[in-house]
Parts: sequence; structure tokens; C-alpha cells
Amino acid sequence: MKRILFLCTLVLSFYSFAEEIEHKGNHEVNMNESPLEGVKFSFIETNGIKMRLAEMGEGPLVLLAHGWPESWYSWRHQLVGLSQAGFRVIAPDMRGYGETDAPPGVDEYDINHLTADMVGILDALGETTAYIVGHDWGAPVATFSALFYPERFTKLVIMSVPYNGRQDQNPIEGLKAVFQDNFFYILYHNEPNGVAEKEYDKDPRDLISKFYQSPGSRTKSPKITDPKRSAGGFLPRIGEPEGLPGWFTQEDLDYVVGQFEQSGFRGGVNYYRNIERNWKLTEDLQDHSIKVPTLFLAGSQDMVIGGADKEALESSMKEVIPLLEEVVLFPNIGHWVQQEAAQETNSILIDFLK
Repeated sequence: MKRILFLCTLVLSFYSFAEEIEHKGNHEVNMNESPLEGVKFSFIETNGIKMRLAEMGEGPLVLLAHGWPESWYSWRHQLVGLSQAGFRVIAPDMRGYGETDAPPGVDEYDINHLTADMVGILDALGETTAYIVGHDWGAPVATFSALFYPERFTKLVIMSVPYNGRQDQNPIEGLKAVFQDNFFYILYHNEPNGVAEKEYDKDPRDLISKFYQSPGSRTKSPKITDPKRSAGGFLPRIGEPEGLPGWFTQEDLDYVVGQFEQSGFRGGVNYYRNIERNWKLTEDLQDHSIKVPTLFLAGSQDMVIGGADKEALESSMKEVIPLLEEVVLFPNIGHWVQQEAAQETNSILIDFLK
């Protein structure tokens, strides 16, 4: 089961800079109107890059880390719900996304850089501690932030991607052994010459509209059904959807597509190119256990957990997360849990973080 969860864990995934700027040291407040009422945009300089933050509310700080292919906008419902519950909520465009800088070097997207970005946000905002929540690729970023900096991140919420500690086998070599000459998107993302982002950048709308669907969404037959990598890239293997799910409107689609038309996909794909490097970077860690109170949250139909039930997930994580307080699975909900089940997610988060 641990190996199954490990492989499933790997199955992952605006407007111009303000004309009117209020300078506050290295924290610049963007006064332009956001697409979400009440959200304030700002820019910080941290860890060698400029990051855009979406912010709402006052109170204890909650930091929300998104995944691939996403943006701060994936947290639109949590920005509102958590701020109304008395929290200061920050959802950054992660490194390589949206209006946050996208450094050119692949190594600049490793877990050391990504977790340092999270600490850098706290420092730039003058905050000593925060609660951290991560979904998809944001989940390992949040998890390792709590692992590396438990004095800064005092509660952890892991969404979609379980944490089972460090695996014995090189993860990329393990995937190559499993899939061999068949297509698998993580291996596709690790191919040389930027082949993956070249495909995605040609039609961001095609990618986002295909990815942002619910379990059981009706789609047309895919153009490629041959499992071999030689048959083609990724997007033709996914059937064209017959429409958008109820939780993702045309306006939502247009906004997210616009983010990737601006930033491109290379930054996000670079996270995958660091899977092997991250495994090597954590080799000398003496202790891989999480020492802060933790909640795991996912949809029961999320492909990442591969059908695992609550008991299996608890069993696989408890050894390395001794303070795991609860595993919550929402029935009939897929990968985009905080968007598909927004109110239910907010309720669970508020109860845990209060």
C-alpha cells in the first residue's frame, strides 16, 4: 500500500502591474481591482524573486500553496471563507506561475527554493508564524515547509497528496521501471528540450478545460488511445469535455487560462523536473517526521489517492506524521477538492485551524 500511495502521490499536477503603488519596504501593495471582491494584491521581494500575493482578512496568518496547473485563484473560496472566520489569508502565485517570477534554471524549483519562498513570505509580511495549507504540488511544498521550519509553520493541512516520508527507491527510476515505453505524464515532464511545455503553451485553454473537470464528467473520445509514448503527447490522450462543471464557470476558465497565457507552463513543469533532485536533497535528513498538528483532506475520487480509504491513508501516514489529527475524504469529489466542495472544505479548515 505504501508503494501504491507513493506512485499515486506522484500522479500529480491578470492584470498588469499596478499603476498606483503604495511602497512599504519590500512589500508593494497593488491597488488595481482584483477579480474577487475584497482581495488585495501585493508584490514582495523574497528569496531572489518577486512574488504576487492575494490577501484578504485580518487575524492569524493562513498561507495557501496551490499546485499544477493552478494559480492563487484556486483558493478564491478559501480567501473569502477563512477571512470571514477571522484569519489573515495569503494565497501566492507560486514560483513560476502567474505574476510571480519564473527563474530560468530548473534547479531553482527544488524543494529548498520552494520552502524558502514560503518562509520568505512570512518574513516580508513581518509574521513570525503561520498555518500552511497545500494542494497538489502545494501539498509537498507545505509539508516540507513544516518539516524544515516547524517553528514557523505551526499547523499543516495536506490536500490531495499524502505524505509517506522519504522512499527508498529513486522515484523517477521507479516510474521508468513501471511504465517503460508507455506514456506517463511525470516522465513526459522530465523529457529534455521542454517538450511538455511546448505542447501546453500552444493551447492553454485546451489544457485547463480538460483538466478542470469532475469525476464522471462527460467527454468525447480521446484522439490518442495507444498507451505508447511514441504515439504522441499528453493532451490528445484526454477527451474533449462536453462542458464545464458547475463549480467552474466560463469566467473562472477565462481567468485561469489568461494566467497561463501570460506565464506559460515551463515554471510549473519544472517542479516535476526536481522530483529526483528533491529525493537526493533529503537523503541526509535524520528525521523525516512532521512535528506539527496535521490534517489530511481529499476527495474520495481523487486519482492521486488511488482509491485508498480513510483507514489506509491514516495507516500510511501516521508513522511519519505522529500528530495527524484527522483524515477527511469527501464522497464523490475529485482532485480539485477546495473548488469542487468549497463550503465543506472551508468548514473543515476553520474547525482545524481555530
